[in-house]
Amino acid sequence: MRNPLFLTAISVLASFATGQTQPQLDLMPMPATVQTSAGQLLIGQSFSIAITGFRDASMNGAVQRFVAQLSRQTGISFRPNSAAPTLVIHADHGREPVQRVGEDESYQLTVAGAGAKLTAPNPLGILHGLQSFLQLVQVTSSGFALPAVTINDQPRFPWRGLLIDVSRHFIPLDVLKRNLDGMAAVKINVLHWHLSDDQGFRVESKKFPKLQESGSDGLYYTQAEIRDFIAYARDRGIRVIPEFDIPGHSRSWFVGYPELSSGPGPYTLDGGGVNPIMDPTREATYKFLGKFIAEMANLFPDAYFHIGGDEVDGKQWDANPNIQSFLHTHGMKNNQDLQAYFNQRLQKILAKNHKIMVGWDEILHPDLPKTIVVQSWRGQQSLAAAAKQGYSGLLSFGYYLDLMWPAARHYAVDPMSDAAATMNPEEQKRILGGEACMWAEWVTSENVDSHIWPRNAVVAERLWSPAEIKDVHSMYTRLNAVSLYLEGTGLTHRSARVHMLQRMAGTADISALRVLAEVVEPVKDYARWDDSKGPIDFHAPLTRMIDAVSPESDVARQFRDVVETFIQSDCKDQAAEAQLRAWLTSWRDNDVELHALLDKSFLLHEDTPLSADLSALGAAGLESLGYLDKAQPPPDSWRVQTRARMEEANKPKAGLLLMPVAPVQQLVEATERLTRHN
Repeated sequence: MRNPLFLTAISVLASFATGQTQPQLDLMPMPATVQTSAGQLLIGQSFSIAITGFRDASMNGAVQRFVAQLSRQTGISFRPNSAAPTLVIHADHGREPVQRVGEDESYQLTVAGAGAKLTAPNPLGILHGLQSFLQLVQVTSSGFALPAVTINDQPRFPWRGLLIDVSRHFIPLDVLKRNLDGMAAVKINVLHWHLSDDQGFRVESKKFPKLQESGSDGLYYTQAEIRDFIAYARDRGIRVIPEFDIPGHSRSWFVGYPELSSGPGPYTLDGGGVNPIMDPTREATYKFLGKFIAEMANLFPDAYFHIGGDEVDGKQWDANPNIQSFLHTHGMKNNQDLQAYFNQRLQKILAKNHKIMVGWDEILHPDLPKTIVVQSWRGQQSLAAAAKQGYSGLLSFGYYLDLMWPAARHYAVDPMSDAAATMNPEEQKRILGGEACMWAEWVTSENVDSHIWPRNAVVAERLWSPAEIKDVHSMYTRLNAVSLYLEGTGLTHRSARVHMLQRMAGTADISALRVLAEVVEPVKDYARWDDSKGPIDFHAPLTRMIDAVSPESDVARQFRDVVETFIQSDCKDQAAEAQLRAWLTSWRDNDVELHALLDKSFLLHEDTPLSADLSALGAAGLESLGYLDKAQPPPDSWRVQTRARMEEANKPKAGLLLMPVAPVQQLVEATERLTRHN
C-alpha cells in the first residue's frame, strides 16, 4: 500500500485538493495522480478504438460496453475510422483465472487533442481506465470532449466492497446486475452477497433442497443464475463473496432442517421470540455443513467465504442441558468459547474446500489461524486489535448505508484512522480495505438503488484514492456529477424516487410534493426500528414517503451553506439573502398548494404535519430577514413563538426529519444577535 507512484502523487494531490493549480475534474474516485494541460479531445462520429497487446473475449466485451455507454452519454452513433484510432488500448497480459485480492489494478490514461492512450498491466486496469475516460467526457461549446490530462492511477486498498443483503427482502438479479454496473463505474471490486439470514435463504442447494424450498418463500437464485451472475461480475472486475450467516441469524435454515437448531421447533420465517441458533455440539451439524460448504465452494469460485458469526444470541445454548454438559465436559467457560469451537470446526471444513474464512468481529479468537479475515462492524478499535494479533481485516463501521447518514459522514471514515493509525507498517498492511453495507430491512428492488447511490461512491473514493483526498466541498461537487453519470449506467436512484412520489400523489404533477420531499430525510441509525414498535413485517409494502426520499437532502445542505455565507457577511450579502428569500417563500407557500394531495392520498395523510412545519419554518425565516432589513429587534413575543415553532418542526414525524430546521434556527439567532447590537 506504499509505493513510489503513491509517494510522487502527494505534491500533485495537495495542489489539486486546494484547487489552486488544477481545474475541477468530475472524477470519482479521484485518481492517485492527475495532471492537466491545455487542449481537449473532441468526441465525434468517427470515434474509434484500437487494441494492442493482450486481447481476449472479455476484453472485447469490455470495449463493446464502453462504446455503448459512450454512445448513450453523447447520443452519437459512431462510425469508426480505423485509419486513425481515437483511443488506443494496451494490456500487457491477461488476468488471473479467478480474480484475487491484490491483483494489479493500475492503469495510465493520457488524453491529448490528437487522441488518447490507455495502458495497464492487465485488463483489470483497462476496465478502471475506461470508467475514468467516460467520467471525463464533458459538454463543451465545441461539442462533447475530454480535457487534456495524464492520469496515473492505482487503488489505495485492494478490497473495496459493497454488501447487499437479499435475505430480508429478495432483490432480483436484474437489479443486482445494474448495481454491479454502478460498482464498476466507481471501481468497487467486491460484492459481498448476504444470502441467508433469519428471514430468507436465497440460494438453491441441490444437496439440501429444503433450504430454499422451505426457507425462501419461493424467492431464491438457482445455481445456473448464480453462475451467470458471477460471470457478469467478473467481466466488470468484481469478485463475488457469498455470506451464509451462522451459527446465529439462521432461522431460515431450521424451517426445513430443524434438527440443526439448538432448540425445539417447528420454525417459521416469521417466527419471533428467542433467536434460534445452530447446535455446535452435534457431529451431525458438521456433516451437514461439510456437504453444504463443499457444494457452495464449487458454486462460488472466489477464495474467500463469509460465515457471518455476528450477534449470536446464546439463550438457546443456555437453555439446552446437552449443550451445557458439552461446555463443562470440554472445559469451556462461556458461549464465546463454544462459538470459537464451532468456528474452528467450520474453518477446517472451509480449508478442506480451499476457502479462506471471513467473518464479523465476533469470530476473532486466538485459536483460529491467522489466515482468516475479520470484518469489523464495531469500529477501528476492533479492526486494529485484529491486525495487531496478526489477522487481516476489513472495515465496515462507518459505511452502513442503511443508517441514512449523509455522504460527508461516510467520507470522513478511514480504515487507517483512530486506533488503526497507531499500528506499525506491518500491521497496517493487514488492513485489506473495507465494505459499505446495505442491509435490507427497509429496502425493496424499487428503492434499493436510492439507498445505496450516490453515497456509496464516496466510500469507493475513500478506499481507492489517497488519504489526502478529503475536501468535502470538492467531494459534493463531484458527487453531483457522478450521480448523473451513475443514472446513465442504468441505476434508478433518481428516477425511482419520482415514480414513487407520483404513486403517492396519484398524479404526474408532483411539484408541490417534491418541495416537501426534497427537504426531509429519514430518521437516522436504528430509530425506524424503535418506531416500528414490534417485529418488522417484511411482507408490508414500502410505499411511504420515508421509503421514497433521499437519505440526504441536497436542498437542505445547499440552504445551510447559503445561511452560513449570509451570517459570515454579518447578514449583508445581498445575493445570499435573495437565495434565502426564494427558498423560504417557496416553503411558506407550499402547504396551501400541497394540501389537495395530502387530503386525497392515504399514503400522504401522515405527512400533513410535516408540510405545516415547513410552512411555519419558511415564515419564521422570512420574518427574520425582515427584522434584519429594518435593523429592528424582534419583540419578545416573536422570540417565544419562533422558539416554539422551531421545537415543533424539529420533532420527527412519519419517520422523517425536516432538515432546514437547524439553519433557520441559525438565522433566527443571528437576527436576535445583530439587531440587538443595533
